[in-house]
Amino acid sequence: MSETLWLVVPAAGQGRRMGADRPKQYLELDGRPVLAHTLARLHAAFPAARLRLCLDPDDDRFEPAWVPFAEWRRVTGGAERVDSVANALAAIADEADDDDLVLVHDVARPCVTVADLQRLRSALTEDPVGGLLAAPVADTMKRDDGAERVASTEPRAGLWHALTPQGFRFGLLRRALSAARELGVAVTDEASAVEALGLAPRLVSGRRDNLKITHPEDLALAGQILAAQRACAAGRGGSSGQPERAPSGATER
Repeated sequence: MSETLWLVVPAAGQGRRMGADRPKQYLELDGRPVLAHTLARLHAAFPAARLRLCLDPDDDRFEPAWVPFAEWRRVTGGAERVDSVANALAAIADEADDDDLVLVHDVARPCVTVADLQRLRSALTEDPVGGLLAAPVADTMKRDDGAERVASTEPRAGLWHALTPQGFRFGLLRRALSAARELGVAVTDEASAVEALGLAPRLVSGRRDNLKITHPEDLALAGQILAAQRACAAGRGGSSGQPERAPSGATER
């Protein structure tokens, strides 16, 4: 398997469910934009990776100084997440080999730990399919009747919350997204596209504090998680992978 690692971060969404005056990736979290925190975590785990950051073509809030990677490029984002990922894969088609590993990570997940990131990559190093960080469901799951009343209680045995990053070989992922588009398969994440090919992605257990900022209350919760992670790392004499200050001097290539 190739040792080359590509990171794709879709960041073209508008985050309308947040009800904020700007996309959620630019909301302030501990004095910096969410996007800057997320990229810092990825860089702490994979400093030599090649980043493709998917941004809205009209995005005028982005600052290159937030990117700590030496090798990165801005890619035009699409209307949906799957479109952004497809654009990123097309952008690296002339550089990537089919067996290069591509990790796709939500920009709105700034609390992912370096340990989880590295464990995922290690788990996928020789995996022929690929996989994703995920967490077993702990809550009782209810299915509604369409009118906000309980229709049934679903057995939670075997159910997992899909997290990110999700990682697959370049050739397989590009083929899966293309096939899903041709067949009209709804792609909610990269794993669902690979599943549509009849393959079974690997579930790599990840921490439950890998929060996706989606609703207004999530921003404050993310701040509390980051603070708790820093306190825990300080107690161990280690690092959470979160720099104290924003990186500077990065240039786009």
